[in-house]
Amino acid sequence: MRGILLAGGTGSRLWPITRAVSKQLMPVFDKPMIYYPLATLISAGIREILVITTPEDQAPFQRLLGDGTQLGLAIGYAVQPQPAGIAQAFTIGAEFIGDQSVALILGDNMEFDDDGTVLSIEEKPARPKSTYVVPGLYFYDNRVVDIAGKLTPSARGELEITAVNEEYRRAGELNVTVLDRGTAWLDTGTFSSLVQAAEFVRVIEERQGLKIGCIEEAAWRAGFIDDDRLKSLAEPLLKSGYGSYLVNLLTSPSGRLPGQEHRG
Repeated sequence: MRGILLAGGTGSRLWPITRAVSKQLMPVFDKPMIYYPLATLISAGIREILVITTPEDQAPFQRLLGDGTQLGLAIGYAVQPQPAGIAQAFTIGAEFIGDQSVALILGDNMEFDDDGTVLSIEEKPARPKSTYVVPGLYFYDNRVVDIAGKLTPSARGELEITAVNEEYRRAGELNVTVLDRGTAWLDTGTFSSLVQAAEFVRVIEERQGLKIGCIEEAAWRAGFIDDDRLKSLAEPLLKSGYGSYLVNLLTSPSGRLPGQEHRG
């Protein structure tokens, strides 16, 4: 399975800040916003990842993440010329996806039965049929490329991800998984919500002593990099304290998960 991380859009709800920097590069406490979805893909075992950005923002993402080899990843880049809908990611990334299945990470309101089969999908409903929303993480088989390629723009001129999901629903092949209790989904689309998200991360990290969305730790725990590589990634980051956390994973008995052996 390959992964697509859609980091386009104008971030207009955060203007004037995002006139100068991509929303996904904004800090959420101690790391750039893009680290959080990237860590999610890594934790799902995905190593080949396409980052889709605006033309203007691609260079800063490349400077931050490089080609991913330092994390045991293969990161490529593509451009979304204009924000034309989430589903556009599959047409932009068609060559990258190839014949593989794909995960897309980025709400919609959904109704489903006890087996997780989706009964209906309604975007931004006035009267929701359920209390569940899609947090922006989708897993598709390879047919999604063909489905997205046949979509026509909606009334707002976008290729809607809801339309993709509706095709799978009609075929009886759209299923959902309810995230476990303790999972948090945080909006970062306004000034207030961005601050609230950063404060949430700060409180959790300081009280539990564990970082959220740490891509180096995620790659290490996934077995993509060994102990020596993690240490080398930590060294330039020691002054900020971020690197000290990574080193502590190697030296503290509580750093390794049960069954996780030394790799170096």
